[in-house]
Amino acid sequence: MTATGRTPGDVLREARRRDSQTKRGKVLAAVDEMKDSGTAITFLGVARAAGVSNWLVYADGVREHIEAAMKGQAKSARRRREAGTGASAASLATDLELLRAENKALREERDGLKRAVQRGLGAALDQEGAKSAAQRIGDLQAELQKVKDELAAARTENTALKRQLADAQEEVIAVREAGRQMFKDLNRST
Repeated sequence: MTATGRTPGDVLREARRRDSQTKRGKVLAAVDEMKDSGTAITFLGVARAAGVSNWLVYADGVREHIEAAMKGQAKSARRRREAGTGASAASLATDLELLRAENKALREERDGLKRAVQRGLGAALDQEGAKSAAQRIGDLQAELQKVKDELAAARTENTALKRQLADAQEEVIAVREAGRQMFKDLNRST
């Protein structure tokens, strides 16, 4: 027992009762919202809209409310049909056929406009393409000449460096030979 005189079981039962009331309230609110929006009321639809388990919508006290809402929707639909406020099947079929014809005409118009835009863009690109292609060719030729000049300069520098390397190698050989000769002369004199 707790200080308030309630057992843990009492606390748990009270929490479950509050949770059940909250969920039932969500179900009833979902049914009212579905009625207001004209959404077809079904047990599964109400459970999904309320975010509760399927078994709860079939529980006593909830099931009756949903069934009454479903009957009310059916009566309302029947009254609209009898009053002639709803569209007949023939009227709906005619509307559908008219919409299909309008869609077909709109698609044809769209395709025609698309082809016209493509032709216009193609002509503009051809005209602009010829100008820019000539400019681009001139730019590429100038760049090619610059690269050729750089290559010629690099080859000239390469040749000069090879010559300097050969001269340096000959000097190294001459210095080595002179060094050997000097050591020989030193060794002979001692």
